[in-house]
Amino acid sequence: MSPLLYSKPFGLLNRHGEWAEVAPCWPHPVTWPKFANEIPRMFQEDYRRQNREAWDRLSDGSQFARLATDEECLEPMKTLDSRGWLPGSVSGLDVLCLASGGGWQSILYASAGARVTVVDLSQGMLKLDAQEAARRHLTVRTLHASMDDLSMLNDQSFDIVHQPVSTCYVPDIRKVYSEIARVLRDGGLYISQHKQPTSAQITRRDERNHFVVGIEYYHSGPLPRIEDTSYRERGAVEYLHRWDDLIGGLCRTGFVIEDLREPCRADEKAPVEHFGYRGRFIPPYVRLKARRLPRTPAAGERTSPIWTP
Repeated sequence: MSPLLYSKPFGLLNRHGEWAEVAPCWPHPVTWPKFANEIPRMFQEDYRRQNREAWDRLSDGSQFARLATDEECLEPMKTLDSRGWLPGSVSGLDVLCLASGGGWQSILYASAGARVTVVDLSQGMLKLDAQEAARRHLTVRTLHASMDDLSMLNDQSFDIVHQPVSTCYVPDIRKVYSEIARVLRDGGLYISQHKQPTSAQITRRDERNHFVVGIEYYHSGPLPRIEDTSYRERGAVEYLHRWDDLIGGLCRTGFVIEDLREPCRADEKAPVEHFGYRGRFIPPYVRLKARRLPRTPAAGERTSPIWTP
């Protein structure tokens, strides 16, 4: 029997992203479904402040604030590119480490000779990058900004954009993709990792240790608070992004996907309350290697070699 069950909560999301149960007696049943899935604009715009505060707290000694080690900096490409997705050398290339503050990724790219810019919503995380770069006599430019608004960056100014798991913290992943497509040069690489939608739908384990799918796939607005926080960051506001946006949205923004991997987080020996146990049944992440298509096809070149009806 599958460890996945389905449960549909009934209610409204309050400003904290929590489900408030209500009786099905809304006076306007025709408009109820639409209303129940909409979050007021003023609450959506609050996600940046809440996530900034959450990640500022995490910058103080959490697992997400692990600095690059001396050993890793001796062979930075080996550490950064275990899958062989990057070019053999990044020396002299312009690299954007997007939403990846914390003193790890930017330091490794700079150690490999790249010209590095790191953008993050958390000043605390950016401080770690700046301090570690100064300590190692590396040049790293830090910018305090949200991944869905890179207006301070010029068009076509980067060869590589590298983004760890972070798109779950913005309501519209298409805006992120659009900004990345704008700042990447033609043929540039976009390396990223995202939370899978099914993992975001899990709310708890039942009495038989089956994982309950308690959030609808077409849920909109902030995810509600849940019992199972194996893959949630405390205090952060998160959103579910469907495959149509994760993959289709990337292709529709001017990218071609060259590879896709699902990092294994399964642990056969992990206790049921451990994230490694959950990883046996629900893959939490997906990694993507995408390339920016040319903005203007070469003379005589067909825009697509594949016929579609």
